[in-house]
Parts: sequence; structure tokens; C-alpha cells
Amino acid sequence: MKPSFNKEKLKEFFFIVIIFIVSISVNQYYGNIGVYPMDTFLFFDSGFRFLNDQFAFKDFWTSMGPLLDLIQGIFFKIFGITWFSYVLHASFFNFLISICTYLILRKFKLASNYCFFYSLAVALVAYTNSGTPFLDHHSMIFSLMAVYAFILAIEEDKNIYWFLVPLFLFFAFLSKQTPASYLIIIIFTISLLYFLFNFSYSKIIIIFFSSILCLISLSLFFYLNNISISSFYEQYFLFASEIGKVRLSYHLYPIEFSRYILRFKIIHLSQLILIIIIFKNVYKNINYLKSNEFFILLTLISTGLIFIFHQILSLNQKFVFMVIPILFGFSHVFYKKYFFNKKYILVLIILITLGSTVYNIAKYANNRKFMELEKVELDKAIPAATIDKKLNGLKWVSTIYPDNPDLEISLLKETIKLINDDKENKMLITHYQFISAIINQKIFSPARTYTTNDISYPTKESKFFESYKSFFKNKIKEKKIKVIYLIKPLKEETITDFIDKNCYTKINQNEILTIYKIKKC
Repeated sequence: MKPSFNKEKLKEFFFIVIIFIVSISVNQYYGNIGVYPMDTFLFFDSGFRFLNDQFAFKDFWTSMGPLLDLIQGIFFKIFGITWFSYVLHASFFNFLISICTYLILRKFKLASNYCFFYSLAVALVAYTNSGTPFLDHHSMIFSLMAVYAFILAIEEDKNIYWFLVPLFLFFAFLSKQTPASYLIIIIFTISLLYFLFNFSYSKIIIIFFSSILCLISLSLFFYLNNISISSFYEQYFLFASEIGKVRLSYHLYPIEFSRYILRFKIIHLSQLILIIIIFKNVYKNINYLKSNEFFILLTLISTGLIFIFHQILSLNQKFVFMVIPILFGFSHVFYKKYFFNKKYILVLIILITLGSTVYNIAKYANNRKFMELEKVELDKAIPAATIDKKLNGLKWVSTIYPDNPDLEISLLKETIKLINDDKENKMLITHYQFISAIINQKIFSPARTYTTNDISYPTKESKFFESYKSFFKNKIKEKKIKVIYLIKPLKEETITDFIDKNCYTKINQNEILTIYKIKKC
């Protein structure tokens, strides 16, 4: 007897394959267009340095997530140190959140056709606005996976999901402190409420064990690689907290309807059905507040609000689009239960999801707005492989030389040759953080990156200025640095604020390169 032909399983397999192809290829496409050096190469150098046993907090100062260094190092190890494998890192996470969205919506009994629609929408907007690995995106994706695990733990009452919640939150926090820390507070608070009515020693022990396992793993990694816990605490907690306080002071206010509501109207709309369901059920029966459904809806609504809060405090262009099709997907799930006879609601859910997806692709992905390239003529881009074959696939036009990418590349090639020919121990301070990987040399740098908004390292206004200054000087001595290369548009204060004037000789080499010969002092 021939086995039965399961059309539904075949259809699901087909959907998963399409999600994989689309989520990978669409991000590879956008990740290859244009360059915003400050952000585009953020983890290219640190991934290469990870492979060469140089680690965050020990070898370079950072307030940014160290987990991306490790992951990028793994991608470089497997696929080679190329631009393709760099973008593939981001593309993989684009696929990861897309397929997880498909699978969780199926867990909540949504038809596979609709799961495919919402997960495909996620694939088109989740990572494509950046295209290359970025800490906010990773933190959001891991945070969403923690949310998925948490609501499945409540829905299905399986211990594996309780174990995964701390694990994903741990990964999210080590990608970036926010929005992970906000989600940690939210999930911890909702968990307390949940266990108030559904107390379980076994589940609490599992959560505790998972949390302890994460901390032990981190401590072991630090121990094996001689990374100081105090350095990690100072850079990733204390210095980052200082940045956070500044942002709270300047970006939280003014609290206006246009900033908090109108600007994020689509996210609010995606939550509306979930909010209505809570109020409707609480009005009928106050005991609804003890139900599993209430805790699930509360978690989903809180996640949307946290992402809005995170976006407001961020200095970046809007990047929280991935939550829109996710929340509309869950609105569809609960629509079936409470509004099934009102077909126009379902039509609105689908149309708004489709419309917002198309809009966000057109406004943010197509013109590379997140990478500050919206005013740059992208058709002027030229192959970055002319710099080095490791950059093959990247179409180079940047915010620094938007009208003359040929000149920028020519200057970079000249600069890279000078650095490569110099066999002395050297430091490189630049936004073009791919150079060490291109020439395959250990080029020491005191910070991971050098942004213009005082979040990369402590400036003179920071109470950690002296600490970073000491860190900077110690690296010069420890690595026996003979020369420091500074590439514009970075200013000389990036160096001169931290070493005395009588400790170097300055040489203006070309239009973008300044050389600082280190003297004994």
C-alpha cells in the first residue's frame, strides 16, 4: 500500500524553503548597496580580531555587544573573511526571526498560508534596512525569540521553553543592553504575576538553572581569555549607563502625542485588537486577569511598547518595523477567536500589514535611509572589489565621498598600501574598519568604533575619561606601538586627547591619512 500524500506538509515545506530563500537573498541584496562607514563595518574588524584572539573589554574599549564579535568570527571561520560572509551573518538572523515567526504562529493554530504571509513580511523588513550586522537588530531578534519562548511556555506548559527564555534574554543583552534589559524587566514582572496564580517549583528551578548556566558560561569565557570582569562591568554597565542617562534626559522629552503615538501609529494599530480583547474580557470577568491568555496578550502588547520606547531613545533612523507584522500576525490569531464574523477586520489586518511592509521597504530599505544614504545617488556606486577581492559584491558609494567614489577608493588603496608596507607595530583609528582584515595583519585599535555621539569611548566630558585615557596609553605600551594611523573624517582629538603632545610626531600623508610617529616620553 502506497503511503498517503500529505499535501499540507508538502505545502509547509515549500513555504519554509521560500522563507529561507527570500529572507537570505533580500538581505544579501540590500547589504551590498552603499557604505556608511561608521556603521557598515561595525563588526567586520572585531570579527576578524576575535579570530586573532583579540577580545572586547580586554583589547579594545566598547560599550557595544560582544556577542556579535563571536558570531561574526564564526561566520568568517566557516565562510572565509569576505564581504559575502559578513552580510550573510545579518541575512541568517533575518531568516532566523522570519522562520521563528512562522513556527510560533503555526503553534497558535494559524493557517499556514497566513503564517507564510506574516513571516514573509518580517523577512522583508526585519534586517533589510541595515543589511549588515547591527547590534540593535540582533538584540531585538533575540528579545523577540525570548518573548516567543515565554508565551509558548505559558501556552503549552513545557519546561524547554522556560529554559530558553533566560538563554535568549542573555544573548539579547550581550548583543546590546537595550531593548534586552527592558524585556528582562517586563518578562520578569509578568512571570511573577503568572507564578502568583500558577506556582511551580520545577519551572522556577529550570529558569534559575538556565540563568546560572548563562552566567557560568560567560565567566568561563572571560577566564579562558583573560578578560577582566571589572573591565566588562566598567565598559558594558557603568559607561553604558552614563550614555543611557544622557539619552533619557535628552530623548525621552518632550512627551508629545505626535512623538509617541502618531509616529508609531502602525505599531499601535497592530496592538489594538489585543488591547480590546483584554478590556472586553476583564469587563466581563475580572478573573480573566489570571488566565494564560491575559499573560500572553500582556507580553505581546508590552513588547510593542518597549520597541517604541527603544526607538525613541535611539539616535538611529526607525528600525523597529519587524514588530509590525508579528503583532498583526498575533492579532489575526486572536481575531479568529473573538471577531471571526467581522471579516472586514481581517481584511484590514492583511491590508495594513501589506501596506506597511511595502512602505517600509520603499522608504527605508530601497534608499538605505538607516545607513544615512537617502540623499546619496546609489547608481554612482562602483565595485568595492577594486579595493580588495575580499570586498567582492559590495557596491561602493559612501556618505563621505558621495559624489566621487572613485577618489575615495583611490585614496583608500593608497592608504592601505602604506599601512601594509609598514611592518612596525601600529594602531589604526578609522571608520573604515575592514583594513586589518584586508591586509591580514594585527592592527591594534583602542576602541571598537569611533562614532560622533560620544558612545564609542569616553570623551573629556565623561567621568570615565581618565580610565579610557589610561587604557589607551597602556595599549600603546603593551603592544609596543610605534605608529598610529588616523583616517579622516575622524579628527585628531581621537588621539591627541589621550596622549601628550611631546609623545608623537605628526605627518599629514595624504588627503585622508595622518600619521603619528610615537616617541618615548
